[in-house]
Amino acid sequence: YFFMSFQAIASIYNFSFESIEGHVINLKDYKGKPILIVNTASFCGYTFQYEQLQDLFEKYKKNELIVIGIPSNDFGNQEFKKNEEVKEFCETKFNISFKLTEITEIKNKDGHPFFKWIKTQKGFLSFPKWNFYKYLFNRNGDLVSWFSSITEPNSKTFLKEVENIIKK
Repeated sequence: YFFMSFQAIASIYNFSFESIEGHVINLKDYKGKPILIVNTASFCGYTFQYEQLQDLFEKYKKNELIVIGIPSNDFGNQEFKKNEEVKEFCETKFNISFKLTEITEIKNKDGHPFFKWIKTQKGFLSFPKWNFYKYLFNRNGDLVSWFSSITEPNSKTFLKEVENIIKK
C-alpha cells in the first residue's frame, strides 16, 4: 500500500540533482515549463547527440524548454572521472549551454531515485539500458514520452513530441 501511495504522490517536482558546478537543480523550480532530461556520457557512440541536444535547446528555449543532461559512468564506463573534465569537454567540444548535473549514478542500489521513479511511471523498458535515454515532460510535469539511445534528438519522431510538450 505504501508503495502505491508513493507512486501516486511522487512527481518530477520531488526530485533534485547536484549541478556540475556544485549547486542544486530543483526540478520544482521548473513547474509550468516543458522539460527534457537525458542521461549522457562523453565517450559513447551516441555522444554526437550532444550537438543535436544543444541545437534543440537553442531552438526551443524561447518556448521555455528546460534541457538537463545527466552524465553517468554506469553504461560502458564511458564518462570522465571528474565533473570538471565533463564540463570542459561539453563546453569546448559541443558548446553546451543547457544544464548538466554532476556525474550521477543511475543503476544499482545507489542509483538516483529519479530513474527508479521513471521505471515506476513507464515500466522496466523505460529505465536506461545505455547512455542518451531521453525523457520528455509536459508543462504539468507529466512524463509524456521517452526514447532510447537510438532515437536522435533531431529525428522527426522526437521533434514531434517536443512540439507537443512546448504547447501551452
